[in-house]
Amino acid sequence: MLDLQDDRWKTLKAGYRRPIDVRPFLMRLEFGDDVDAAWADLWAELHHQGDVGEASYAAVPHLVRIHAKQRRLDYNVYALVSTIELARERARNPPVPIWTEKAYRQAIGELARIGMEQLPDAHKSELTLSILACVALWKGARTAGRAMLEFDDNELGQILSDYCD
Repeated sequence: MLDLQDDRWKTLKAGYRRPIDVRPFLMRLEFGDDVDAAWADLWAELHHQGDVGEASYAAVPHLVRIHAKQRRLDYNVYALVSTIELARERARNPPVPIWTEKAYRQAIGELARIGMEQLPDAHKSELTLSILACVALWKGARTAGRAMLEFDDNELGQILSDYCD
């Protein structure tokens, strides 16, 4: 995991393909300073119209570390990590850097395991689907993960209804 004291954060690119130091957003999230704004900033910077970058990948282990410590039922962590993971396979996005690849992959597995623990308490459809998407991606079911992440329960129902008719 890239240490938050590492100066490389200043040079890493994310969704907008420009260097962005996302550490202040991660720290706001970790210390509970305007969490909604921190999530808005993380969403805006780490992923933009399917684009991600090295900062996006480097942030994932920290997002999971923060979530593991806080254990809040929060759609954002599951959905953003899953969104980054799905964007990883797009040809226009860089690969996960070697220096964070192990931490990145371990973080997705850890988040999926936490999600399975939190699933019984997930009472909102968007949270349930984002947890299930994360678990599906961790286990290699990328199409199912994408469907659960990109469609709400009503849309999935309509798709299945159309398919079964």
